[in-house]
Amino acid sequence: MCDTELISLENLKKSKWDRRFIELASHISYWSKDPSTKVGSVIVNEKNHILSVGYNGFPSGVEDSPLRYSDRDTKLKYVCHAERNALDNAHSDVSNCTLYATLMPCNECAKSIIQRGIKRVVCYVPDPSRDGASFNWDVTKSMFEEAGIQLDMVDLV
Repeated sequence: MCDTELISLENLKKSKWDRRFIELASHISYWSKDPSTKVGSVIVNEKNHILSVGYNGFPSGVEDSPLRYSDRDTKLKYVCHAERNALDNAHSDVSNCTLYATLMPCNECAKSIIQRGIKRVVCYVPDPSRDGASFNWDVTKSMFEEAGIQLDMVDLV
């Protein structure tokens, strides 16, 4: 079993590497063309080497027009999540790595995170005003716990 730990931003500051990588994920999130939800992700190995980054957006070669982003149903059908993009962009084994994300991974991304052997996920605490039901965060937590993935959630408050 794996515990979920809530880390204050102040405590995260004590770990310079965690702070750097969650801040980098935040920076990368701004590369997304999605006007309403910008998410970034970074995958790092045990030596603090960055193996991959990702942000939410449409697949390569697919038109990412403002019109498609403005229609939520269309956007959700087309968009690749930041975590999935970081996993897909990795050109080396990510087993035993840490994934940093600016949003808790949805249950679909959680499946890929587990399958690729990520051992730790660091993300911000989900905003209760967002529609958490569509992301199935409870399922994500449950799967991470069963798979033995350490989930550290950073509280911005």
